[in-house]
Amino acid sequence: MFFDKIFNWDAFVGSFPKIISKIPVSLEITLFSAIFGLILALILAIISIQKIPVLNQLRLLFVSFMRGTPIYVQLLLTYYGIPLILRAINMNYGTNYNINNISSMFFVIVTFTLNEAAFNSETIRSAIQSVETGQIEAAKSLGMTSFQVFRRVILPESATVAAAPLGNALIGLFKGTSLSFVAGVIEMTAEAKILGGSNYRIFEAYIALAIVYWAINIIFENIISLIERKLEIPNPDEKKKRGLFSNPFDNGGAVHD
Repeated sequence: MFFDKIFNWDAFVGSFPKIISKIPVSLEITLFSAIFGLILALILAIISIQKIPVLNQLRLLFVSFMRGTPIYVQLLLTYYGIPLILRAINMNYGTNYNINNISSMFFVIVTFTLNEAAFNSETIRSAIQSVETGQIEAAKSLGMTSFQVFRRVILPESATVAAAPLGNALIGLFKGTSLSFVAGVIEMTAEAKILGGSNYRIFEAYIALAIVYWAINIIFENIISLIERKLEIPNPDEKKKRGLFSNPFDNGGAVHD
């Protein structure tokens, strides 16, 4: 009886269908931001490695700003800043961009894309630079072009190094979509907030929200672990050693005299 007065089970269970119905919105933000952010991050990483004048200085400024300010503030700057820029363009150049037709989803995806690009560019840069120069030189000595060296040597090895941190960034991005309500996007967290405000069962709504986030992130973790195993490059020396000294009765364990 005491528990029933504090925690409303019906409100808790009833929150799941409405929160789950907003999963596609959160996944859409995550998917598009991750893809566009990864492409932009690769471009920024190449600019950093090649030390391209002017562009590298702009990259440093951009990465420093995006990493040094909260995503909440970035969402507000994008949400209010883009309409101001379009209004200024309309006034100065006589154009007629309709600011009211811009979808709220656009502001959110732009913000998360830029944020992901700033953080992931450093991950990709360090992963590319972790590839041994000897392997690159050996590939070039075989007559490979720069593109072939990148595709066959640099990309596979750097992908193995970057898989785990990029996977963690993806999980962080999905959880970060909970701030999308700032720009007026109704995703899972916004829906839980609406539910809690309508029936005054805020705790039950947010407990249901936490369980949904937790379940989806468990799925993400398993997918990322699978990708890491697929990208893992086997050590030929270790394989050879297992083949020569494995014990067929001990699942590949070494035989000792």
